[in-house]
Amino acid sequence: MTAQRRSENAQNVPITIQAMTGDTLKQLNVQNFEDLLRYTPNVTFSGNGPGTGNIFMRGLSSGGSGNQSQSTTAPFPNVALYLDDQSMQFPARNNDVYMVDMERVEVLEGPQGTLFGGGSQAGAIRYITNKPKLNVTEGEANAGYGITAGGDPNSNVNATLNLPLIQDKLSVRATIFTDHRGGYIDNVPGTNSFINVPNAGALKAYPGTPATQSPVALNTGLIGSNLNTATTTGARLSALLQFNDDWNLLLQQNYQNFEADGYFFDEPISPGHVALQPYQIVAFAPAFDKDKYESTAWTLNGKVSDYLKIVYAGSYMVRHIDQQQDYSNYLTSKHGSYYSCSGQGAGYAYFRSAKPTTCYTPVGTWRDQVVNTHQSHEIRLTTNEDIRVRGTFGAFWEKFNIQDNMNFNYMPIAQCNPANLAISAGGGPDCAEAVGPVPGFYAMDPNLRLNTNTAFGEDVERGYKQTAFFASVDFDIIPKVLTVTGGTRHYHYDEYEHGSEYFSATSSILNVPNGTPYGQKGAAAYGFGINLHKSESGFKSRANLTWHITPDILAYYTWSQGFRPGGFNRTKTNVDGSIITLKSVAPFTAGGSDKQFNKPVGYDSDNLVNNEIGVKSEFFNHRIQVNVSAYKMKWSNVQLPLFDPVHLGNTTFDINGPTYEVKGVELQLVARVTEGLTVQGSSSWNSSEQTNAPCLTANLATATGAAVGSCITQVNGVPYTNPYGVLGTSPAYSPPLQFNVRARYDMTINDYKPFAMLGANHVGSMRNQPASFPDGNLQSSAGGCLVGTTPNTTLCKYTMPGYTTYDAAIGVAKDQWTAQLSGSNITNSDASTNTSSGQFVKTEVPLRPRVLTVEFGYKF
Repeated sequence: MTAQRRSENAQNVPITIQAMTGDTLKQLNVQNFEDLLRYTPNVTFSGNGPGTGNIFMRGLSSGGSGNQSQSTTAPFPNVALYLDDQSMQFPARNNDVYMVDMERVEVLEGPQGTLFGGGSQAGAIRYITNKPKLNVTEGEANAGYGITAGGDPNSNVNATLNLPLIQDKLSVRATIFTDHRGGYIDNVPGTNSFINVPNAGALKAYPGTPATQSPVALNTGLIGSNLNTATTTGARLSALLQFNDDWNLLLQQNYQNFEADGYFFDEPISPGHVALQPYQIVAFAPAFDKDKYESTAWTLNGKVSDYLKIVYAGSYMVRHIDQQQDYSNYLTSKHGSYYSCSGQGAGYAYFRSAKPTTCYTPVGTWRDQVVNTHQSHEIRLTTNEDIRVRGTFGAFWEKFNIQDNMNFNYMPIAQCNPANLAISAGGGPDCAEAVGPVPGFYAMDPNLRLNTNTAFGEDVERGYKQTAFFASVDFDIIPKVLTVTGGTRHYHYDEYEHGSEYFSATSSILNVPNGTPYGQKGAAAYGFGINLHKSESGFKSRANLTWHITPDILAYYTWSQGFRPGGFNRTKTNVDGSIITLKSVAPFTAGGSDKQFNKPVGYDSDNLVNNEIGVKSEFFNHRIQVNVSAYKMKWSNVQLPLFDPVHLGNTTFDINGPTYEVKGVELQLVARVTEGLTVQGSSSWNSSEQTNAPCLTANLATATGAAVGSCITQVNGVPYTNPYGVLGTSPAYSPPLQFNVRARYDMTINDYKPFAMLGANHVGSMRNQPASFPDGNLQSSAGGCLVGTTPNTTLCKYTMPGYTTYDAAIGVAKDQWTAQLSGSNITNSDASTNTSSGQFVKTEVPLRPRVLTVEFGYKF
C-alpha cells in the first residue's frame, strides 16, 4: 500500500482505505468503474453512462446533470483518480480505466490534499498496475463470453506477457485487451411536437389551431433493440531498467479507446406522453460516445544514501472525447420551443418577420468535442523508514488543459447560404445566418458552424497550472507504539478560461448572409468573447496520532483538510480581459427590466475539514480482520451549479453557497471462518445535513426589487425559492446506508481446486440534487419543474429508491487453468442508479440487467 507515498501495510495506515487486489478483481469480474461500485461502499456516481459522470465519496456531492457543456461549466472533481502516478480525473467525465493486469485498486477516503493535492478533497482512487519483473518470463490470457437478460451478448479477451530482455537489467511487460458489452436499451416508435407544452412560446403560431396541425417528429429510422453497445480496446506497455542496486527507471505507455452507441438511460414516459416499459426510450437522433486517451509516464527511483531515497515521476496524457445525444426535448420545453417557428407568429422576437409563420419539426442534438491534455512532474524525497524521525518532502507542478467545442444543433431555420437567401428574398421562409466563435478570441475551431443547425455553443479553453510543495514528518514518541505525524502542502493555482460563447437568439442573424463581418453586427452580435484569469494559493495540512496497542491492533486519530480549485462562468470580456461585462438576470416583475442579480464571473475553491478516529485490528492469528472508523466532516463554501431558465437565464453558472456537516461510520470485516470459507464485507452509514441557509442576494440596485445585499424573494412576479439548499437536509448522492457482503468457499479435490462465491450489495435511497431544487414530479405552478410533462430545467430533483443486488460465481482451477461461471444482478433488478432531467425529459439510468458470464484463464 502506498497511500502515504511510501510502501507499507494497509493495516498501519491511519486513514480509511478500501483495497482490492488484482486477484480479487478477477474473481469478482470487475473490469470498469461500474463494476467496482458494487464493492466500494461510501462511493457513489452521478453517471449518465460509462465514463460520463462524477465520482463522490462520503456523500460529498452538490448534484449531477446532463453531459452537455460539462467540460466547460462543471466544477472540477473532488475525488482524485490515478492510474499509478498519472492523474485521470476530469469534470463530469472521469476516465474509466479498464482494470486488467492490476496489482490492486486503492480507495482512500477523506481529504488527501497534503500528498495528492487539490483534486482529492473527498478522497482518491488509485489504479495500481503490475510492473515488469526482472529475470521472469510469465504470461496470462483470459477470455469470457456472457449473455445479458433481454439484451445482446458480451465478450472480452485480454493477454499479458512479462519478458526479460537483459539479465538483471531490463524487462518489459505488455497487456492488450478488448471488451464488448451488448446493448439492452430499445428505441421504440414515438412522436414529439412542441404543441405538447402548454403556453409554450411557439404556440403563438397556432392560435386556436388543433394540435394535429403541429409539426410532428417521428423516429421511424432510428427504431431498434439493444442499441447501447459499448466496446473498450487498449494496450499497455511498460519497461523497467535497473541501472544498479540503488537506481531504476520505469517507463509506461498506455492506450485506451472506448466507443459506445445509443443511450444508457430509459424514459418512464415518452416525449409523446406514452408510458414506456423499463429499458425503453423514444429518441429522435442517434447517440454516440467516443473517448480515447494515450499517456506516457516515467518514474525514476533512486537511493542517495542509507538515509535518503528520491523519486521523480512525470507523465503526459492526451484525451479526445466526441459525444452526441438527442436534444429534441429541449425544443418542446417552455424556452426551447421559441426556436420552433419563424415569421409573424414566431415565439422569439428575433425570428419574427412580416412573412407567414413557418414552424419546424422539433428535432435537435448536441455534440461535444473535447481535447484534454495533462502534464505533471513530481519529485519526492523520503528518509529511512526505520529511524525515529522520518519524513517525505516534495515538489509538484502540473498543467491541466481542456479545449471544448460544444455545439447545440437544434436551430430548425435554414442557414443563409446563397440558395436559402434567394428563397427568402423571393417570399419564401426566412433563413438565419450561421453562428460561430467571436473573431479575436481563442477558438478550437474558428470557423462558422455551417450545415450543422447550430443554435448555441461555446468554443472554450479552460484549465490551470499548479505549483505545490509538500512535507510530511513522522515522529515515534514511543518507537513502534506511538507515532505522531504532521504534514502540510502549499499550493498555487493560476486558472484561466478563454474563448467564445455564440448564439442565434439575436436580431442580427435573420436573413443575413453567412459570414457577414462580425464588426457590422453592433450590439446585436451573435456571441461574446471570454478572457478570464485568476490565481489562488494557500496551505492545506493534516495531523495523525497512531497508537499500536498491540502488534495487531492499531488505533488512530486523523485531522485533515481538503480543497478543490475554483473556476469561471462564461462571462463576456474584451480581448485582453481587462473589461468584464456581467450578465443580469432575475427580474422582479414578469419580463421586466428590474433585474436583481448579476451572474458572478466565477466561483472560489470549497473546503473540507475532516476529524476521524479509527481502529484496525486482526485476531486469532490473523484469521479475522476488523476495521472501524468514525468521522465528522465540515464541507464549506460548496460549489453549486445552477441552471434555472425560468428565473436565472438560459445558461448554467456556478456559485459558492451551502455548508454541510457529515457524520459517518464505516466498518470492514474479513473472516477466514474455516480453512476454505472466507466471509468479508464492508458498510458505511452517513448522517449529512446542511448547517447554514444562505440565499441568493441581490447585487443590482432596482426601484422595485430586493435591496442590494438582501435575499431575492420574487422573480418574474412570483415568489422565488432559495436555490442554496434547506437547513437539515442531506447533499445529493448521499445514501445513508451502503454495504456489501460476500462469502467464498475454496476446496481442493485431488488436483482440482473448485470454488464458489455469493455476494450482496445494497445502496440506500438518495437524491440527484440538493433539497431546494424544484421537484421533478410537480408542476411549476406548485413549486416543481414540470410544464405539462416536460421539465423546464435540466436540474429537476428526483429521489432514487434504495436497492439490493446479488452476485454469484462458481469455478474450478487446475494447474495453470481456471474456469469460472459468474452472474451479476442475478435478481435482474432495474433500479435507477441516476434519475435526471438532463435532456429535458425524465430519464433513469437502470442497472445493467442480469449478466451470466463464462470465463477461462491460463497462466504460464
